[in-house]
Amino acid sequence: MAYPEIKLPTRPFTPCEAAERLVAGYTDGPRIVHTESQARYRPEDDEIRIARPERFLSAEEYYATLFHELGHSTGHSSRLYRGLDTKPAAFGSPTYAKEELVAEFAAAGLCGLTGIAPTTIDNAAAYIQGWLKALKSDKRLAVHAAGAGQKAVDWIAGERHR
Repeated sequence: MAYPEIKLPTRPFTPCEAAERLVAGYTDGPRIVHTESQARYRPEDDEIRIARPERFLSAEEYYATLFHELGHSTGHSSRLYRGLDTKPAAFGSPTYAKEELVAEFAAAGLCGLTGIAPTTIDNAAAYIQGWLKALKSDKRLAVHAAGAGQKAVDWIAGERHR
C-alpha cells in the first residue's frame, strides 16, 4: 500500500545577512545538508543535517538551531577536539550533557554576534537550565561549558586561538 505524500507547512524565510556571513566564513566547518528531519550534527560524517529554513517558525529559530549544531561541530578532532568523533558519549551521560551545554552557549554567543539574540534568549536559557538540572552535582560545569562555548564561538567566527 502506498502512503500519500505529506505536505509540511512552510513559511516565508528572509535570511539574516550577518548570520549568513558568519556561516559562510566558517571555512573549515562541516557540510550542511537541508533535510526534512530534526537538526543533528553527525561527527562521523562531519555533517549537519537540518530542516530547510522555511520549515522553522522564524529565521531566528533557524539560525539559533543551526548555530547550536555548528557549536557541536567545533568538538570534532579537526577543530577544538572534544572527542565527538573519537569518543562518542552516551545520551544523558555527564559528557553528553556538558556537550549540549557547550553547543547552547556557543549558539547564544553566535546569536549575539549576529544580532538575533533578543528573540532567542528565552529558548536558550530554558535549554541550558534543563541540562544544568541533569548535572546539578557538578558545580563547575556551567563555567567550563561556557568557556568551551566561547572557544567554539571564536573558532566559528575565525578567531583561532587554541
